Amino acid sequence: MTVTVVALRERAPNERRVALSPEVAKKLKALGAQVVIEAGAGSGANQPDGIFPDVEVEATAAAALARADVLLAVQPPSLDTIAGLREGSIVIGFMQPHADPERVKALRDRKITSFAMELLPRTTRAQAMDVLSSQAGMAGYKAVLIAAELSGKFFPMLTTAAGTIRPSKVLIVGAGVAGLQAIATARRLGAQVEGFDVRPETREQIESLGAKFLDLGVSAAGSGGYARELTAEERAEQQQRLANHLKNIDAVVTTAAVPGRPAPKILTAAMVEGMKPGAVVVDLAAETGGNCELTRPGETFVHNAVTLAGPLNLPSMGAIHSSEMYARNLFNFLALSLNEGELVLDWEDELIAQTCLTHAGRIRHEATRQKIEGGA
Repeated sequence: MTVTVVALRERAPNERRVALSPEVAKKLKALGAQVVIEAGAGSGANQPDGIFPDVEVEATAAAALARADVLLAVQPPSLDTIAGLREGSIVIGFMQPHADPERVKALRDRKITSFAMELLPRTTRAQAMDVLSSQAGMAGYKAVLIAAELSGKFFPMLTTAAGTIRPSKVLIVGAGVAGLQAIATARRLGAQVEGFDVRPETREQIESLGAKFLDLGVSAAGSGGYARELTAEERAEQQQRLANHLKNIDAVVTTAAVPGRPAPKILTAAMVEGMKPGAVVVDLAAETGGNCELTRPGETFVHNAVTLAGPLNLPSMGAIHSSEMYARNLFNFLALSLNEGELVLDWEDELIAQTCLTHAGRIRHEATRQKIEGGA
């Protein structure tokens, strides 16, 4: 039976992205799938219905959901969306499994097969499906633009009739995908850029982008590409050295985050209060509590003459390209199971098995199951 793939208009506040692009719709059709979108699904990303090739448009979300064998989503589905899906259907997207137990229970009880893309194994084979990386790239880019906008200074060095303007000193904290994109963007804007990460292996990546690696003498190399938690002594040493260094920085962008965990606190109130007047802090990790203890998620404010910003959902600010990349990620994942219009899930494939959150009335992701059901 030909599988029907559906995308809806995202309804979460300030979410402009869409889980399907015209390019991916065309690829899905080439694999034999039927493609349906809700009217206006791509409007937030400036993609009107008319540019989607050979897809069917349903006037309402309910009508589109009723036809869905596979729902592609950006934000986790609401309880109403889950209720509108047929038993046995599939939903693929961000699921935030630790954030809302009731949503996971609803997926389980409705016998929905859900794939949480943030659970995708970080392997070479999975790179083309890695939604965390593709969206983090846009987040890092936008964070630096926000810092430049909030700063009262030029980022580049300028020689003018009124004298020479020295370049701004910018520090990027965290050298994951978002941090590296932030470094590259700050460099393009002409700033004097430093990158800091407790993982020593990031030095080469930071320096390859033309930035200076800030060595605070503390190493926290961990597994899976993430840093381990620092000991109390290590944290105290790091914080003292960082506090001293921040006194001469014009703009800081913090990007340190681990999926499913609260963001590590790196900048204390005392550090911020020790920064020069007019400095800027942009906390990209605001959605998970922030890397700065003063961060207010979703707010920009001034504290002791330092401007602090905690922007939310930065990938949505670049919705056109974020949507394109995200849709490609989902397509590459879905294509593992799609052949000539039929969908067959290979549970021997680690990418499918480890990304699955719920299936056939069970919570398959063990950490989530333990949290919600305990030892049951």
